[in-house]
Amino acid sequence: MKELLRSTDPTIMAFATALLEGEDIDCFQMDVNMSILEGGIGIFPRRLMVRTADHAAAERVMLDNEIPLR
Repeated sequence: MKELLRSTDPTIMAFATALLEGEDIDCFQMDVNMSILEGGIGIFPRRLMVRTADHAAAERVMLDNEIPLR
């Protein structure tokens, strides 16, 4: 798996996940449970991971929808 996106904004993560799923690109959000440690204040970014083989296609989807990468 390769990191595609890192963000503290849960709405961007949800939007990006929906876009990728719409293109049949499997993705996985990591660090979602860190909110337990941080108390829900949003200081730890979440990471969106995709398969290495799908990374280039996933980057195109993000750029086409004006989602900044990193």
